[in-house]
Amino acid sequence: MSGFSDRDAVIVGAVRTPVGKGKPGGGLHEVLPADLLAHSLRELIARTGVDPALVDDVIAGAVTQVGDQAVNIARNALLGAGFPESVPGTTVDRQCGSSQQAISFAAQGVQAGAYDIVIAAGVESMSRVPMGSSVLPGSDPFGRDMTARYSEGLVPQGISAELIAAKWNLSRAQLDEFSAGSHEKAAAATKDGLFDTELAPIAGLNTDEIIRPGTSVDTLAGLRPAFYNEAYAARFPQINWEVTPGNSSPLSDGSAAVMITSGATARTLGLTPLARIHTTAVVGSDPLYMLTGVIPATEKVLRRAGLSLDDIDLFEVNEAFAPVVLSWAAEMGGRSDSALLQRVNVNGGAIAIGHPLGASGARIMTTLVNALQQRGARYGLQTMCEGGGMANATIIERL
Repeated sequence: MSGFSDRDAVIVGAVRTPVGKGKPGGGLHEVLPADLLAHSLRELIARTGVDPALVDDVIAGAVTQVGDQAVNIARNALLGAGFPESVPGTTVDRQCGSSQQAISFAAQGVQAGAYDIVIAAGVESMSRVPMGSSVLPGSDPFGRDMTARYSEGLVPQGISAELIAAKWNLSRAQLDEFSAGSHEKAAAATKDGLFDTELAPIAGLNTDEIIRPGTSVDTLAGLRPAFYNEAYAARFPQINWEVTPGNSSPLSDGSAAVMITSGATARTLGLTPLARIHTTAVVGSDPLYMLTGVIPATEKVLRRAGLSLDDIDLFEVNEAFAPVVLSWAAEMGGRSDSALLQRVNVNGGAIAIGHPLGASGARIMTTLVNALQQRGARYGLQTMCEGGGMANATIIERL
């Protein structure tokens, strides 16, 4: 492994809650989102031993910023966690990539000299703040100009996933096989204790609640399509209606937090960096297909880093829907997509673990840092598709 410079942005700690079912009755439903995020912040401070008064900023991702997640949840959570009142916080929304974007903003601030210590975090309680609830009746978040530009109409993410499955000729069997594999890997990682060092149990929940050991292609085959709609079926006759609850990420609750410092600060405080933020990138993509941004984002971050696909030891490609990862693998790996997939989401992904929207970027980063450490690997690449047609990509290097 290489060393690190004084101005490098290095990760010195990363922690997450277990992911709970995002519905009433889920293990984290009774925990208010600000308290859920405060738990990860408090645990991160405890594990790193850093005086919270030294934290220059807390940047947290949250997607549905309404109700229990309104009024700048980053600031509310850090105060709830007992941080000094002098510590500021801000909340960002880049849809599913919100806390991955928070990590990028934090790293960029360190590299620019604006921060010495910053926490990038994220939270989403989908059981308490339902997805889409920030769009009020009668409101028009798109505006007349954007609506005119896409006059045929944009579509929900589930329809985008169906369009991707059709464009890349992905069969129901392929989607279900991938999804069963996600549960198998996540169940094995849980059983083997591979998540133990990254988890901060809360509310009696010690492990991820959604993982279903023993999930098989046969059990998934019995599920009905989740997004069938007569109007969309008429508009897109190419869709075969392959996307089900079993090959999609479930509604989820959770939080995660990552501490990033400059290399100089890590040395001064005697902190042991786990990885450095090597390169970041963000792209926009076709908002109709919406979820394909992971392909150009991966290409961009590799090009910017001066690395190739073969240089990357582990990939985390967010499993919003199985077609997202399989289309990415087909484009990036070509005929070797099956070999590439062996390096992807090695401890399972969002289909099994869950996808608490605003928290997922930081959750995945925590899992990726942990997996690189456990395997003695060097480079990890994380990428996430995002609502509206965007994607973040981040390369980290284990130290």
